[in-house]
Amino acid sequence: MTKEKIKKRGRPSKADLKRRRRDANKDIVIMWVAFVGVILFLAVVTQHLMADQITHKFKSPSFNGVATSSHYLTIENQEFNRRKVIKDEIKAAVEEAKRDKENSTVQRFIRNFESRVYAELSRQLIANLFGETPSDSGVISLEGNTIAYSSDGEYLTLTITEQDGTITTIVIPIGSFTF
Repeated sequence: MTKEKIKKRGRPSKADLKRRRRDANKDIVIMWVAFVGVILFLAVVTQHLMADQITHKFKSPSFNGVATSSHYLTIENQEFNRRKVIKDEIKAAVEEAKRDKENSTVQRFIRNFESRVYAELSRQLIANLFGETPSDSGVISLEGNTIAYSSDGEYLTLTITEQDGTITTIVIPIGSFTF
């Protein structure tokens, strides 16, 4: 045996006890550091194991592509409906302005006056055709239109020639034309 081992068999010295306490304290500190290190390592590893890949997802279908066609159809439908509403409102406003113009006092007077003038002309034409002294033929010009009438004793023929050249012929049998 060596001297050191022999020396240690007896009572340890104060320096030896101090050194043993210091070594024991070092061992305790090393164990605590190792324990805390293991705990931290496990915490980091388990967090990493539970983590997922971070991905950014857009909510708008225009960007992410999910249900894009229905999204575009919805937008198109809304735009179409807005345009249609605006177009209908404009059309209604134009028609209302037109009705207001046609129903003004002056326009009603003109329509009434024209109606009476045409009634008077019609009465005069009837008097010329069927009155006490009927005429066999005649021509009337009215607003660029020409109305020609002729009678052969059995039939009365009215020929109306419009400004654009359209001709309308009306044949009325005189013998059966009674009330």
